Amino acid sequence: MDVSEVTALVAGGGSGLGEATARHLAGKGADVLVVDRDVDAAAAVAQAIGGTPLGLDIADASAVESLIEAAATGLHKPFRLAVNCAGVGTAARILPRDGSLTIDSFRKAVEVNQIGTYTVMSVVARHMTGLDPLAPDGERGLIVNTASVAFEDGQIGQVAYASSKGGIASMTLPAARELARFGIRVVAIAPGLFDTRMTEGLPDDVRADIVSNIPFPKRLGHAGEYAALVESVAANVMLNGVVLRLDGAVRLPPK
Repeated sequence: MDVSEVTALVAGGGSGLGEATARHLAGKGADVLVVDRDVDAAAAVAQAIGGTPLGLDIADASAVESLIEAAATGLHKPFRLAVNCAGVGTAARILPRDGSLTIDSFRKAVEVNQIGTYTVMSVVARHMTGLDPLAPDGERGLIVNTASVAFEDGQIGQVAYASSKGGIASMTLPAARELARFGIRVVAIAPGLFDTRMTEGLPDDVRADIVSNIPFPKRLGHAGEYAALVESVAANVMLNGVVLRLDGAVRLPPK
């Protein structure tokens, strides 16, 4: 798939990995639908890249269905690529010191990260089935979901986050198998420790400690490196049903 010939939807495109992906794909010639629950952030990125903003919370299934289907009509380029970067980084222990239950935090992580990703995937896949297949392999579309290395290396306090990202990783192969008959690929990227809004505010000593666990390169990942991998996945039709760790060989310690 040549990204210059498609419309791409990027959920979570208002910041972080999603913003970098939206900017990268637009720079390669794609038309980009920038989806974010922060309407102003989506609008700012879309204006900068000549894209189309969609203010949307992916946890709202009815809104996802109506807004994405409406946006997918009348496009100049076929809507063949969707990248799910939207999510929350909920941190909560099973047994916090105050003795409270953290079920609500767990539920939020699953509803946004896992169910939200599933919802977007379902809606865009339904649209992609109606597209003309591309030569020579009959490909109709590609869905890239964002897991995390926490799906394998979850740390203390990451039960909710790790399980929601583990759900994204686990549905990759069965989703790819199910959608294969339509020529739709499904791939997940599991980023390691990246320099995004969640890490930029950390104290220098904490950042240094994080970096010390990364074998090579000895730094946090750049959001543009995630974006470049999305383009590479699009270009290589044999990448399907797989979870790609993008992590500099890091394995997270227990805490």
